[in-house]
Amino acid sequence: MSKYNIHADFRKYEKIQLPLSPWVLPLLNGVISTGFNMVKLAEGVKVTKQSIPGYLGGQIEVSIFEPVDIQNDAPCLVYLHGGAFVLKASPYLKTLVCNYALKTPCKVVYVDYRLAPKHAFPVGLEDCYAAFEWVHHNSKELGIDKNKIAIGGDSAGGNLAAAVNLMAMDRNTSTACFQMLIYPVTDARQQTDSIKNFIDTPLWNSKQTAKMWKLYLSDGMPDKKEYVSPVEATSLDKMPATYIEVAEFDCLRDEGINFAEALQKNGVQVELNKTTGTIHGFEIAESSELVQQIIAKRIDILKKAFQS
Repeated sequence: MSKYNIHADFRKYEKIQLPLSPWVLPLLNGVISTGFNMVKLAEGVKVTKQSIPGYLGGQIEVSIFEPVDIQNDAPCLVYLHGGAFVLKASPYLKTLVCNYALKTPCKVVYVDYRLAPKHAFPVGLEDCYAAFEWVHHNSKELGIDKNKIAIGGDSAGGNLAAAVNLMAMDRNTSTACFQMLIYPVTDARQQTDSIKNFIDTPLWNSKQTAKMWKLYLSDGMPDKKEYVSPVEATSLDKMPATYIEVAEFDCLRDEGINFAEALQKNGVQVELNKTTGTIHGFEIAESSELVQQIIAKRIDILKKAFQS
């Protein structure tokens, strides 16, 4: 019998936990990258890859997923993948971004930012900010409506998406028109009830979260701690409208809820979706009807955001 009352579709993942040992990460990322590349593009979607300037002269790759028949001046979702700041995007994410592109419809700019521990904070975040700025500066050439550029991400990617907006506010550059944060990392303090209680949940738990922070913050906590821990920002009133989704049996659940409440207190329009029976990274169960329902809700949210 399961310790947690998770949905039946996710029970086969109960014993799986990702190793975060620095010596294992290169091998694991090689396997993940191979799996991602093997996933076929959805019918009706094309992808274009470009190398663009990242932080401090580095180069990063972005992949632009778009419907083959999309019109010019299309809306755009800049997407930042999860993976504890140290892992490449899971293979299922390729199918997911194709879904977003086809069914919204929109262009999805997927950012292959550099990873810790080799590239600890702030490299990954600055890469994401550079990519977001690149999309704005090149919107005409990319066939994107510069007024309809949203940003989104899952887990660590949700953290990066929120932090990019905070950075843009501080630097007086363009913020996103909307942000979609899927079970986001938002609080480096690790003091919530879900962090304390979910020490052995499937796929992700609080022990792994502690390891993640050590790898990402190997140079210590920055002075601008909100770039790491968005919920600690002194002001969130200029943040864009936001969709936050949390999973019931996820150690990150409460910090996602707390961030939604902090945004609301600052007058930001927020929709919080507390999914039930779910675990962190539940989209891995791609054929699950529950997963498909939740993804359909995200797409509906994106459609409305781009129409407003």
